[in-house]
Amino acid sequence: QVQLVESGGGLVQPGGSLRLSCEASGSISSINAMGWYRQAPGKQRELVASITSVARGSRVNYADSVKGRFTISRDNAKDTVYLQMNSLKPEDTAVYYCNADRSWGDHGVIRRKTDWGQGIQVTVSS
Repeated sequence: QVQLVESGGGLVQPGGSLRLSCEASGSISSINAMGWYRQAPGKQRELVASITSVARGSRVNYADSVKGRFTISRDNAKDTVYLQMNSLKPEDTAVYYCNADRSWGDHGVIRRKTDWGQGIQVTVSS
């Protein structure tokens, strides 16, 4: 099991910045990738950014809508993933969720699971 705790959300004016943090605990070694998703009212949850583990090359991926404005990074010593959000727009308003994609061996069978944080509100408004 992996527990994910998000922090850093809040209210910011358009053009401002926020940094979200997601601290992982538990079966860290089973994590293949971590990501940030968001869900606005009345919309489906969507991927914002993801980063694979060091073993998988630390590859990053961004939604087109945030490329050039958001940066995902990781501090392995703190088991924490960050999402630096710059040039925020009202359409970035949503609940942001951290997730972790995991896999592990279980008596010769590969098990897979995605764990989610509780979500944190980001509101961009003047």
